[in-house]
Amino acid sequence: MAKEGAQRAEETEQMIEKEGGREAAEGGAAGSLRAGDAKEMRAVVLSAFGGLNKLRVSKKAMPEPQEGELKIRVKACGLNFIDLMVRQGNIDNPPKTPLVPGFECSGIVEALGDSVKGFEIGDRVMAFVNYNAWAEVVCTPVEFVYKIPDDMSFSEAAAFPMNFVTAYMMLFEVANLREGMSVLVHSAGGGVGQAVAQLCSTIPNVTVFGTASSFKHEAIKNSVTHLFDRNADYVQEVKRISTDGVDIVLDCLCGENTGKGLSLLKPLGTYILYGSSNMVTGETKSFFSFAKSWWQVEKVNPIKLYEENKVIAGFSLLNLLFKQNRGGLIKGVMDKLLNLYTSKKIKPVVDSLWALEEVKEAMQRIHDRGNIGKLILDVEKAPTPLMANDSTETSEAGEEEEDHEGDNENKERMPFIQ
Repeated sequence: MAKEGAQRAEETEQMIEKEGGREAAEGGAAGSLRAGDAKEMRAVVLSAFGGLNKLRVSKKAMPEPQEGELKIRVKACGLNFIDLMVRQGNIDNPPKTPLVPGFECSGIVEALGDSVKGFEIGDRVMAFVNYNAWAEVVCTPVEFVYKIPDDMSFSEAAAFPMNFVTAYMMLFEVANLREGMSVLVHSAGGGVGQAVAQLCSTIPNVTVFGTASSFKHEAIKNSVTHLFDRNADYVQEVKRISTDGVDIVLDCLCGENTGKGLSLLKPLGTYILYGSSNMVTGETKSFFSFAKSWWQVEKVNPIKLYEENKVIAGFSLLNLLFKQNRGGLIKGVMDKLLNLYTSKKIKPVVDSLWALEEVKEAMQRIHDRGNIGKLILDVEKAPTPLMANDSTETSEAGEEEEDHEGDNENKERMPFIQ
């Protein structure tokens, strides 16, 4: 641990001294992109809404912190399903392009804006960013920045905020998870799914039902109590084990799963919609697929909810942060989560690391539902060819229309965190 701490301290000093002038030492293709004006940086740019070909790594002017902001030299960035939705323009009031995607990152504090307190240059941090995270440097308000524990890596830190805050808020703030309750979570092998499973394990006697693609079962079987193939009739499987159903349903799929989830709720149970990944079936936006999925959503009858004593809710972390100004609430949640991390009760699951130049391949892996845990963009990683025996079945279109019929066992729908 001491050796690792010394290495991180030396790394921090080098980062601050060089401030982006690292290209000579790093060399290679990435180094050549960084050469030249020290006020420029590399960033992933979405030139227009659409397919993977709309993404590229380009030079952009380096931002400087405004009042109340921190400037962060980025080490790693999180990649989430919402980033696919952004790329397609499949979100409410999408920003104008070109834009730099990404909502979370980790790195080292490089400069402080006026009136910033509680942080120093050289601090290791993770942060939420309202776009622009996929770059070598970002600036974000201090209320969205959190210090990284000494034993947490930058890749783990980039995998931490979105997944664990989402999972915690749904379980404890919305659904009031308590001892002896039961939870059904879809995409149990994904970043949020694994965070949900870990947080449930901190409460005594919580039963976790999970759905996931069959090829992921061996890797995640110990994280949930009962694991089902995502293409199987999980409603009947759950009722076979628990005739009354479950207390909490966490739905990142939407479509036909909405009605199934509501049917599984016990009296006083809570159904939470936090995503709609069934709406994404290809590389580009498809109105037919979108309409087809929405047509399968069961219409919610308030009178029926009243009669059955059921609760239906929704959760959007980014809206809570950036539109509804609940940064203080999220900071309190982050403090609790970091305490759980330092006590070794939770730990982010990182699926794989990708260079900025490999963002298309990384997005394809999410399209194909091939990941277990979180995909991370490593800003300092040099691009490498994809492994020939990679577990992902990649296709440029990433189409999944047949998933509903259960003939594709190598894909799992990932959460859409908005």
